[in-house]
Amino acid sequence: MKTNDLILQTTTKVVLFIIILFSFHIFFAGHYTPGGGFVGGLLTSGAIILLMLAFDMKTVSQILPINYIYIAATGLLFAGGTAAGALFFNVPLLTHAFGHVDLPILGDTALHTATIFDLGVFLVVVGVTMTIIQTIGEDE
Repeated sequence: MKTNDLILQTTTKVVLFIIILFSFHIFFAGHYTPGGGFVGGLLTSGAIILLMLAFDMKTVSQILPINYIYIAATGLLFAGGTAAGALFFNVPLLTHAFGHVDLPILGDTALHTATIFDLGVFLVVVGVTMTIIQTIGEDE
């Protein structure tokens, strides 16, 4: 039986980008306010799940041909690398470095290694969540 999901699909196309933009805002605001890689990753996974609900998994896998296990593994490398990187400089575990750089267009910008760690957490959360959802939702 074919269902008519025109309203859900049209709304999803608009809301998807709003959720993704908000998840990036939460990700980058995580150093100074609540949020960060975990919450941003959950929001991104929620947006992809909404896309899977509006369309089917086969369509979404054609739009996003991503192996989420590789995404999670890359996130583990980022998070583990920044955590262990402190040991190479003989400082305590998870000690992060930061500095200010004057970029041509952006001006004075703060750079933190904590952002790389949060990116790792973000990728792990998206990878693991989407792997679980795809495993549960498979028809085979």
